[in-house]
Amino acid sequence: MNITTRISRRSVLSASAIALAVAAVVPSSAMAADTPVAASAHPFSKTTMTPSDLLASTPWKTTAAFDQDGDRIALDDPAVSSFVGWAYFDADGTYTMYNLDDSPKLRGDWTVTPDGSERWINAKNAAGDVLFQRVVPITELTKNVFTYRVFPTAGDTSTYYDIVHTKTNHVEPGTDAKGPGVNSGQGKALGHGGGHFNNGNAH
Repeated sequence: MNITTRISRRSVLSASAIALAVAAVVPSSAMAADTPVAASAHPFSKTTMTPSDLLASTPWKTTAAFDQDGDRIALDDPAVSSFVGWAYFDADGTYTMYNLDDSPKLRGDWTVTPDGSERWINAKNAAGDVLFQRVVPITELTKNVFTYRVFPTAGDTSTYYDIVHTKTNHVEPGTDAKGPGVNSGQGKALGHGGGHFNNGNAH
């Protein structure tokens, strides 16, 4: 009996020693390679939104502007008034913008850099000719806030205005879209059918 007990203890000790040796040699990351990662924590989770997804996820309304000193600028101030309005960025890479009285403002194409640091737009006339292009740095982009920075004087980054937009449920003027967040391009033909876009406003 005593011999059997001793052998069992030795076997257990040997097995433990082997397990410890393996653990010391095999990296912990390799041992955990098959451990499932929660979908919400996975970097490629389907719930993760890219910067482009965020911008296209909702209509936007210009709600504030601030200068480089953090002072609030009235939205009707000539320094920022041309950037004020409703903005609709569609997932197909096109956009339309309107003044706050729902009159047409701009339309064209858009992109956002993969890291969300810049937004590019062009502006097109009714014939589809590009009138101008503009790149602005993005200072904030979430599901609820979109802020970009404009520099009134080219080459001078010491003076600027941050143009703040917030999520809205304002239906795009002239479309048949209904409800908040409907921004997939339906009714776009109706929206493009009236008024004059690209009338010199900037955004």
